[in-house]
Amino acid sequence: MAKDIGIDLGTANVLIHVKGKGIVLNEPSVVALDTATNKVLAVGAEAYRMVGRTPSNITVIRPLKGGVIADFDITEAMLTHFINRLNVKGLLTKPDILICCPTNITAIEQKAIIDAAEKSGGKNVYLEEEPKVAAVGAGLDIFQPNGNMVIDIGGGTSDIAILSLGGIVTSNSLKMAGDKLDADISNYVKREHKLLIGERTSEDIKIKIGTALLPEKIESMEIRGRDMVTGLPRTISITSEEVYHAMHETLMLIVEQAKDVLEKTPPELGADIINTGIVLTGGGSLIRNIEELFSGELEVPVFSAADPLDSVAIGTGILLENMGKQRQAKSRSRSFLRRLFQRSSM
Repeated sequence: MAKDIGIDLGTANVLIHVKGKGIVLNEPSVVALDTATNKVLAVGAEAYRMVGRTPSNITVIRPLKGGVIADFDITEAMLTHFINRLNVKGLLTKPDILICCPTNITAIEQKAIIDAAEKSGGKNVYLEEEPKVAAVGAGLDIFQPNGNMVIDIGGGTSDIAILSLGGIVTSNSLKMAGDKLDADISNYVKREHKLLIGERTSEDIKIKIGTALLPEKIESMEIRGRDMVTGLPRTISITSEEVYHAMHETLMLIVEQAKDVLEKTPPELGADIINTGIVLTGGGSLIRNIEELFSGELEVPVFSAADPLDSVAIGTGILLENMGKQRQAKSRSRSFLRRLFQRSSM
């Protein structure tokens, strides 16, 4: 029998939750392709190790940009590879798939995600908005008549939403998140130090010494890249204060979008959020002092989810479980009515 799966199809990482097993896969959304033959050479972690290190005949592709599919065929190949590896298909059956998408994407972009999931081996494909699933995964009870607010800062998008009674009341989706912060750091190093660094180095800087507030204690780390003047390799030291300045503008744009969502929120739900606070999910919530930045700017308590990187994948598992219970309840109801009808006709 096929096992239902939930997929967090992220710009940076793909996480897959298998019903009854939990999160069984967490790999980068990267595919290595032979440009001469169009053959897929590596997927996920194996392909990510090739970033910035490939010969001219091999290209490493991120098939998702801004949370949506930029290359349909490569996305399908990537999902097929992951699903086949998990062995979730039955002998004659295919799994149902719950897959997440950013808010405010077009119907065409939604259809592309559903088509890719179906072609990779899904039977029925269900689409849910990312902040809703992230809120469920973070432990929020979004099905009550109370306001909950979640800010999901992923790789390609930052999704901000107010939720109540199982639905999104107001939301914003901004194509500025972890990848944009990496690019900000790379551009800062290029501009201020005349050094070219790769995306993996930029991400490493963000993780190790990135901070959302001006640091009281300045840290530093050594990085290596190519000198723009001499063309030769060079090592420099970069400080946490410099990284703060590099990322500040993008982080403040996310804050402004969160303010905009709060301003559109009905007063009753706004009062709920003052009591319950705002939950941060996604990789961006791991940036040092980001809770303090948001709480100071929004004047509302802000805290990170217990498992911010896994919140969306955990949420897909919870929703799949509920969907399974609803199907069982409907099946029992139909069976009861059938028996009732048979008795009445005897």
